[in-house]
Amino acid sequence: MFPKSPVLGIAILLLSSPAIAQISVDGGPPVEEAVFFSFDDHAIPWRSNVYVTPVTATKHDANPVLRRGPENAPDHGHAILYGTVMKHGEKFRMWYLGMFETEIDAGQAPGWWRPMCYAESDNGVNWTKPDLGLVEFKGNKNNNICLIESEVPSLAKVNDFLSVIYEPDDPDPDRRYKCVYIAHPKFGDVKGGRSKIGPDERRWGAFIAATSADGLSWKVVGDRPMNAGNERFEVSALYKFGNFYYAPGQLISPWTWRMDGSDVGRVTLTYRSADFDTWSDGKAFSLARPGQLTSTPVNGQQGHMGAGIWNRGNVLVGLNGLWQDAPEKPEDGRYWNKGVRVDLGLVVSNNGIHFREPIPDHKVIERGKPGEWDDIALLQGHAFVNEGDKTMIWYSHWDTGGKLKDMEIGLATLRRDGFGYLSRKIADSPAHIETTHFRAEQPADVYVNVEGVSAEAPLKVQLLDASAKAIPGALAKVVTSGTRVEVSLPGRIPAGESVALRVELPMQGDVKLYSLYVAP
Repeated sequence: MFPKSPVLGIAILLLSSPAIAQISVDGGPPVEEAVFFSFDDHAIPWRSNVYVTPVTATKHDANPVLRRGPENAPDHGHAILYGTVMKHGEKFRMWYLGMFETEIDAGQAPGWWRPMCYAESDNGVNWTKPDLGLVEFKGNKNNNICLIESEVPSLAKVNDFLSVIYEPDDPDPDRRYKCVYIAHPKFGDVKGGRSKIGPDERRWGAFIAATSADGLSWKVVGDRPMNAGNERFEVSALYKFGNFYYAPGQLISPWTWRMDGSDVGRVTLTYRSADFDTWSDGKAFSLARPGQLTSTPVNGQQGHMGAGIWNRGNVLVGLNGLWQDAPEKPEDGRYWNKGVRVDLGLVVSNNGIHFREPIPDHKVIERGKPGEWDDIALLQGHAFVNEGDKTMIWYSHWDTGGKLKDMEIGLATLRRDGFGYLSRKIADSPAHIETTHFRAEQPADVYVNVEGVSAEAPLKVQLLDASAKAIPGALAKVVTSGTRVEVSLPGRIPAGESVALRVELPMQGDVKLYSLYVAP
């Protein structure tokens, strides 16, 4: 049951029970809808005479769309999307990190607390910060701070990145919202010992998990960090893929290293859990920038804070911080990261464990020009929503100089699922793609996200059998452009059979194929 607060109204809605998952791609987890992105060379491995053009998102004219609060507000120091945006019903919901003063202590929030703050919007552009009445701050509860409770109080103090997911079908209503975040409790507060890996620090880099019935009042899972007994870990994401929850995060040498034991800069490692209560004591090496793994690493190239994740069921897409070291270290050691620059690049995963940059160094969102509000470095969140024909992506600015300048939240948009598109490479020569195989439990339909087709220049979609041979009569032409155009395949996708799709681009015209969808 939700708290009786007038500010919530219809803002928080439990979604109806999801339909039974119907589609499995290449033996992966069953999903309600399978997405084949143009840039995903695992979902679309077979290609002839095509190439991918990546797309950079357009920033909203109203940026930053969520600004820090006035003096004495819990987000007066900054408002950053080390957090999550999702849409429930007609309401957009945002969880972000505030900071309650403008002074900083050793690069972190005063008192090691960046409150989990909450905002709502009807359109994703204009946001309100409701008085939740849950946490006392500066003598009253008239604020938008979410409540986090724990047997160990220091575990309830968020210091960095928080990621929220919603599972409406969880049988326990108190666990339908789940989140992870970074806390910095003292070692004496933590049960379970600690690893000998890495140097001693004043505080633990702790990976904390919490659950909630409404996303506003939370309870920490257990009485210790999920990485208790292990080295520090800067958790930065949470998602469910198949049978496991995964929690990726950032580490750097000396706490992690390349396969051969040599040092590495910021890379992404991932814990997993089958029940959200107990997490693995080993981690997967999930993501590194391409230049970090060459025999001689590219100087200063790193990834920042893992990736902001968008779980599309059979595939994960997201944004990774494209960190580049400052050309020279600043004279003032308190601002060790001054001069660091970060844009946001595209990553993709087909198994929930290993991520890659499909177009290395491509900037989905690039930092602003000198003098613009987001001109220094960018921070990614788990903040993706398909709304109409647009994909909306929220992000933050990071002032690496330590002055907290313009650290607020912006919005960028793409064509729906328009991170990139396939087109013909060599003119006047046939071009086609073939997807990996998939299986539908019930008859299903195919949709395309395409631009530039016509009756004179149609897209041809052919259904292939388990041996990748054309199924007689299972051919359709697409002559209408759009972000979700139905493909009228005779007989639809048959139930229970392993099939694939072959898509042929027309010889004439400038056709752009963004993605394919299979849904019952």
